[in-house]
Amino acid sequence: MPDETQQPGPLAHPAQSTESTQSSTSTTHAAETVRTPPPSTPPGRRDLATLPKAHLHLHFTGSMRQSTLADLAAAHGMRLPSALLDLDPLRVPANERGWFRFQRLYDAARACVRTESDMRRIIREAAEDDAAEGSGRLEIQVDPTSYAPFVGGITPALEIVLDEARSASATSGVEVGVIVASSRMRHPLDARILARLAALHAGDGPGEVIGFGLSNDERRGDTSAFAPAFRIARKAGLASVPHGGELLGPGHVSEVLDTLQPDRLGHGVRAGEDRRVLERIVEQDVSLEVCPASNVSLGVYADDAQVPLRDLVDAGARVALGADDPLLFRSRLVGQYESARDVHGFSDEELAGLARSSIRASLAAGSTQRRLLTEVDEWLAAPAPGAGEVGKA
Repeated sequence: MPDETQQPGPLAHPAQSTESTQSSTSTTHAAETVRTPPPSTPPGRRDLATLPKAHLHLHFTGSMRQSTLADLAAAHGMRLPSALLDLDPLRVPANERGWFRFQRLYDAARACVRTESDMRRIIREAAEDDAAEGSGRLEIQVDPTSYAPFVGGITPALEIVLDEARSASATSGVEVGVIVASSRMRHPLDARILARLAALHAGDGPGEVIGFGLSNDERRGDTSAFAPAFRIARKAGLASVPHGGELLGPGHVSEVLDTLQPDRLGHGVRAGEDRRVLERIVEQDVSLEVCPASNVSLGVYADDAQVPLRDLVDAGARVALGADDPLLFRSRLVGQYESARDVHGFSDEELAGLARSSIRASLAAGSTQRRLLTEVDEWLAAPAPGAGEVGKA
């Protein structure tokens, strides 16, 4: 596979790639469990694509449509690894799956994003795709450092994203807020620069910065060293939304809770391995952004059934399902709800509960949350299509 590298941005320590998202452990994965939603809804089951919801865990590059990636690569004369254009780019033997392969593919995709037009297209299409899946609120995560070399710096890069988020919100009907993500692969001083930039655009509406995150390989960097950046962000009213508890276990979750004081935790699924840590998450009202397709595709769990979704919900955790990086995982937001229904046995009432949790965990204004919650109630109150025909000759 070609070793695509990212050009450095203007920050103080431009050593490594930045915007990426996930982490993994060493287990196996049955690739066929990562599914696309069925083309029609069986009798007696409500259509999950019309269930109002909020989408809280989606990364900028990883949100790209496969066709868009192919277009950008062709436009810029770039050769993509064949795996990125395959049906499932992470369909590999278990001993080859994991963070390294994921990051290589992610970097190759990101290298194709080289103009303002490219960036705007990604935001616009992410909003359109969310609208088609019932999402009324999208909180997309971006590290502007990754695109700064092509548009004149980190400030123009972020302003492009915010401006298109406002436009896409108006045209798609999906409110698009932006989370600025720092990276564990860069120096913590760079995170402070990003936090100050994010603070200048803080708000809760479409096209505003709503939170500050920390992503990339959980094994890299000292979590506590990023605490000053998060203090800058919190002082500006931004939510703390770091990643944690996927590649590393409950001890890492505790460290993130102690040092970064998260309002939401990206992933956090491994908190369930320690009852006391999970209880702490519930007591502190920290929402979990659970992304089943990514967990399975990256080998964190062997298959969908092993993702501890039911355990987290039953323990009282507020869970918001997310697609994370559908470009690589080939499963979008509705696919996560389908997994909850088909694999974990969630009823329509429970699926509506997951949607409500996503809305309440969002950083949307109260008026937006109330509207979406009312729409969830209406979805559940409507009879399931064909329910009256089940069992009839």
